[in-house]
Amino acid sequence: MDENQGMTSMNSFQQFYALMKPRVIQLIVFCAFVGMLLAVPGLPSGEQWIKMAWSCLGIWMVSGAAAAFNCIVEAKLDARMQRTAWRPTASGEITQTQTLIFSAVLCSVGCAVLLWQANALTMWLTLATFVGYAIVYTVILKPATPQNIVIGGASGAMPPVLGWAAMADHVGPEAIVLFLIIFLWTPPHFWALALYRVEEYAKAGLPMLPVTHGNAFTRLHILLYTFVLFAACLLPFVIGMSGWLYLVAAVILSLGFCWYGFKLWRSYSEPLARATFKFSLIHLSVLFAALLVDHYLF
Repeated sequence: MDENQGMTSMNSFQQFYALMKPRVIQLIVFCAFVGMLLAVPGLPSGEQWIKMAWSCLGIWMVSGAAAAFNCIVEAKLDARMQRTAWRPTASGEITQTQTLIFSAVLCSVGCAVLLWQANALTMWLTLATFVGYAIVYTVILKPATPQNIVIGGASGAMPPVLGWAAMADHVGPEAIVLFLIIFLWTPPHFWALALYRVEEYAKAGLPMLPVTHGNAFTRLHILLYTFVLFAACLLPFVIGMSGWLYLVAAVILSLGFCWYGFKLWRSYSEPLARATFKFSLIHLSVLFAALLVDHYLF
């Protein structure tokens, strides 16, 4: 979820759109959409497809609002980091007042869409996710503790729960399993990024794990988390949520992540840390895609 591609010449629409961190939001909506599909036995009806489309829109808007609010809080911090200095709030192209209004409108409209087309449970869970990410993680945890990613990962793990709630009007054990997978995936994913961005985080004064505890300690924890994540990825099969196709995909993907973690633990290099980070994105995307294919074919 690294957004390390600046935009040198953006019009006003592109600037506000960039505040929503669109590449991050794509993965959020994808995971929520998978949760929606898994909550529906068999193929969705026409009405259910419409409900899913509206729910995805609402989740997309509230998630984008949280990302924009994050840009307000971290404007000065973003300006000190190469990968984020291009953001309109960091460069001063968009004021904090404009961004706050944009975030508030997006959040309000998104919540209204969810209440209107999904249900109150989904709206409140999505709003709680907004608060968890924009306030609890960004304002409180991120500058205060090297465990910010671990604790704050709860907000990032919510999308499939939101999707499940939108279609089922409750949060079942299957949704909790999906939450757990993303929750355990988040630390090794972000710590791999932090390893090769450690100088930027140190310069910005953020207590990321490689900054506070060093490279070797972080690499060990990446490896340990890939092991725990491996076990969590087997749970959909264990509880009867999926079949053998998913199990095979989960084992292969998890072995791959563990292998990257092991190589990184044995010997660090920036290219390997980058490769581990990129593979983590493949791991989550393909894992959820396999879960979806399994749901319909078996």
